[in-house]
Amino acid sequence: MKTTSSGPWFLPLLLLLFMMLGLFGCQSSTDKSAQEGNSTIDAPAGWELLWHDEFNGKQLDTSKWVHETGGHGWGNNELQYYTNRENNAYVDSGLLKIKAVKESYKDRQYTSARLNSKKGWVYSRIEVKAKLPSGKGTWPAIWMLPDEWNYGDGGWPDNGEIDIMEHVGYEPHKIYGSIHCHDFNHILGTNKTGEITRRDVEDTFHVYALDWYPDRLDFWLDDSLYFRYAKPSDQWQQWPFDRPFHLLINIAVGGNWGGAQGVDDTIFPAEMHIDYVRVFGKQP
Repeated sequence: MKTTSSGPWFLPLLLLLFMMLGLFGCQSSTDKSAQEGNSTIDAPAGWELLWHDEFNGKQLDTSKWVHETGGHGWGNNELQYYTNRENNAYVDSGLLKIKAVKESYKDRQYTSARLNSKKGWVYSRIEVKAKLPSGKGTWPAIWMLPDEWNYGDGGWPDNGEIDIMEHVGYEPHKIYGSIHCHDFNHILGTNKTGEITRRDVEDTFHVYALDWYPDRLDFWLDDSLYFRYAKPSDQWQQWPFDRPFHLLINIAVGGNWGGAQGVDDTIFPAEMHIDYVRVFGKQP
C-alpha cells in the first residue's frame, strides 16, 4: 500500500464520508422533529391531543378546513358575503388571518370568511388562541354546530349550537359564551349565556376554550372559567350535546347583534388572527 508522510491516502476520503453521513443524519433528524410537532404540544392534565392546526404552512390546510360561502344574511341579517378567496382567509407567519373587507361583491358591500373544520368531536377540550378584530360592526365568533341534524325538526336550534367565543365591536372589552337548543335559545330569549370582561382582547392573543363533558359545558378565557352549562336533563330539547360537533371560525359584519349600533366603515379591513386550534380528548 502506497503511503505518504501524512498517512494512508484514503483517510481524507473516509473523513469526508463520515462528515457527509453526519450531515444527512442531522437533516433527517430535523425533518422528523418538524413532522412530529405534536411532541412539543403540552396537553392539559388528564387530556391527550387528538387534532390540531398550528398554521405553520404557507397556505390553509384544506384537509382540515372547508370554506362556507354565501351572502344570504345567515339568519341574523348579516351584511357580509363569505368567500373562499385568499383575500379573506390566508395563512401568514404562523397565523391564520380572517379578514373582513369593505368592497362590493355579489350584491353585498362587505366580504369575509367562514371556516369549518372537516372533523367533529364530542366530549373534548377545544382550544383556540386568537386576537380579535376591533371596530363597531364586527362580530367575530369561534363556535360549534352538529355534524348530524336529526333532533326535533332537523334544524336550528333543535340540534344545538355551542358558542365558545363571541365578541361585538361596540363592546370591545366583553367576551360571551353561550349555548342554544330547543328550550334555550335567543329567539325565545331563554339562551344560556355567560360573559367576562378583558380590556385587551383586540390587542393580545388569548386562549378561548371549551371543556365538554357528558354532564356539562365549561367555557374558559385563558385560566378563567366564566360560564358553565350543566346538563338539566337527558331530553334532547335541553341537551342535544351528545354527538360530534365541528368547529367554525368567522367574522360577521353587522347583523342583529353585531350591527345593533351600526357599522363604522373606517375600520376596514378588520382581521382576526388565529395562532392555533387544538382539540384534546380525555385520557383513558
